[in-house]
Amino acid sequence: MVARSRVMSFGRAFCVVVAANVVAVQAQAETLADALVGAYKHSGLIEQNRALLRAADEDVAAAVSTLKPVLRWSAEATQNFGSTRFSTSGGATRQSNEDLTLAANLTAELLLYDSGASKLRVAATKETVLATREVLRNIEQQVLLSAVAAYFGVLEASEFVALRKNNQRLLTQELRAAKDRFEVGEVTRTDVALAEAQLAQARSGLAGAEGDLLQAIEAYRNAVGRTPGNLAQPPALPNVGNDVRAAKALAVRQHPRMLTAQFQAKAADLLTSASTADLNPRVTLQGNARISRDMNSSARSNIASIGVQANQTIYQGGRLSSAIRRNMAQRDAQRAELHIVKHDLEQLVGNAYADLLAARAQLEATDRQIRAARIAFQGVREEATLGARTTLDVLDAEQSLLDAETSRVTARANLYVAAYSVLSATGRLTAKDLRLPVQLYDPEGYYNLVKDAPAKKSEQGRKLDRVLRALQKD
Repeated sequence: MVARSRVMSFGRAFCVVVAANVVAVQAQAETLADALVGAYKHSGLIEQNRALLRAADEDVAAAVSTLKPVLRWSAEATQNFGSTRFSTSGGATRQSNEDLTLAANLTAELLLYDSGASKLRVAATKETVLATREVLRNIEQQVLLSAVAAYFGVLEASEFVALRKNNQRLLTQELRAAKDRFEVGEVTRTDVALAEAQLAQARSGLAGAEGDLLQAIEAYRNAVGRTPGNLAQPPALPNVGNDVRAAKALAVRQHPRMLTAQFQAKAADLLTSASTADLNPRVTLQGNARISRDMNSSARSNIASIGVQANQTIYQGGRLSSAIRRNMAQRDAQRAELHIVKHDLEQLVGNAYADLLAARAQLEATDRQIRAARIAFQGVREEATLGARTTLDVLDAEQSLLDAETSRVTARANLYVAAYSVLSATGRLTAKDLRLPVQLYDPEGYYNLVKDAPAKKSEQGRKLDRVLRALQKD
């Protein structure tokens, strides 16, 4: 009867604790969406790759500039020293040559024809920009998936701590009951020692769980940028469907890694054509204007010229041919990369669905295990009060219940991470796809400002400077 009353009092205390925890969580709940928003805004990895994308945008501007006129000016001042001696019928004469000449030159050059090599390089850099955008999108997926894992890592570790604390409280009650029964001669000293050992093990398990929670908090802080508050229970699972074959086809069509490989292969093909065009003649339009003045006389010179120049490299030690072969090799490597990425993505999707199915099955199994373990635990306790079961039987039954509850927590966390991993594997784990309440980054915004290679003093150039200053402040 003493043991039974202690069980009832513990049950009431347990319900009070759980209810209090639920109220606290509801009062200050941090949702998964909050964590994803924090990760999106906090990630230095995303910022780093946005900067790399802007650098790739500038490569387009550099390539476009080769098709525009080139203007150069130069100025020079020449001081001559010495004298000239010559003979005449009247005798020897010496003439001083100390004079100062000032000159200014303005040179203009425009590419007229190069077999399309420059335009091909412009097209190649544009493909590289598209590839870099997909790299940024894939980085975004990685950041958000890390936030999901960190969120459920904290949630899982917190529930482990709660289970361990409840287990410790229950074992404390068991120890008291064992001591009470020992005093009246119902059990032996061995039963008390077993309860003490189990309680010590529970305290050790709680310490380990609290350490795991601290590590999970650090991982959350790293992924999201802040210490987690009271985390809300997870939302409904995202709809990922059950058609693995369709998911693999979707990944091959739209995953950032596949699109990156496609754009890189196209860029390599264009560079191969550009290096082949470098073997052909180049035609340029050249103009020059020169003004010079002799400071020791009134002599002036104003000269202007314009002309067309054609040139072709006949032999350069095999350098141009080597460049062609090198670009061809890189093109072949990028085409092979398409094959590799395709099969990697199909495997990634298959693995993600396998994890999802396994987690669902484990969650269903642990639910049944918990129901059975709880019934068994309650029955063993009742039988122990009647003397039909030993303290060891009770402790074993309780450990089985704890193991089942722990397995369920892990299975639920694994289920959610697996579901979001499916989204990532198919290329759908982005802020846009998840409809997160954030200001989405526009990859075309900076590109549109620099794609025409604006001059620094132009209106577009000044607008670009303002954008860069704003980025530096951010």
